[in-house]
Amino acid sequence: MLVGYARTSTVEQEAGLEAQKRDLKAVGCKKLFAERVSSVAQREKLETALEFAREGDTLVVTKLDRLARSVSDMLSIVGRLEAKGVALRVLSMGGQTLDTATATGKLMLTVLSSVAEFERGLMLERQREGIAKAKAEGKYTGRAPTARRQTDEVMRLKAEGVRPVEIARQLQISRASVYRIFQEAE
Repeated sequence: MLVGYARTSTVEQEAGLEAQKRDLKAVGCKKLFAERVSSVAQREKLETALEFAREGDTLVVTKLDRLARSVSDMLSIVGRLEAKGVALRVLSMGGQTLDTATATGKLMLTVLSSVAEFERGLMLERQREGIAKAKAEGKYTGRAPTARRQTDEVMRLKAEGVRPVEIARQLQISRASVYRIFQEAE
């Protein structure tokens, strides 16, 4: 059985997630696991997909970066799959499909994962340099704190006797942010 896994990092990437699902269904995935979560966060649907796959199955992803965050992470995932007798297929590899059911596929996966990790490291390095330059020029102020902009509303709801959990739900902020605002107001 072909088991598909799709992931995007943010809600704003909805079109990307839908495209991944479409591509996975097009190649014949019978079971599909999809989630919107950063690669560094707990990926519950990936864990579910890895547990679901059985001997003889193939886990299919559209791109390697949708599956793993680093070479060691990828090798760990592939090791888990191999231990269960499950292959991995990556659809978008420069017009080719990569399949770990072959020795060449395993080699290519390792090489390409190393290149992807190197590329990500370079990107993060350039990003840090850009932020440092912007800070030096006084152009970088960081992200505006979303919860603190709602301090007046949080305190109004508290005064009305609304519980912190309900305040967080109504304002779509974390419960920790609500308590932080309470603490700063004291």
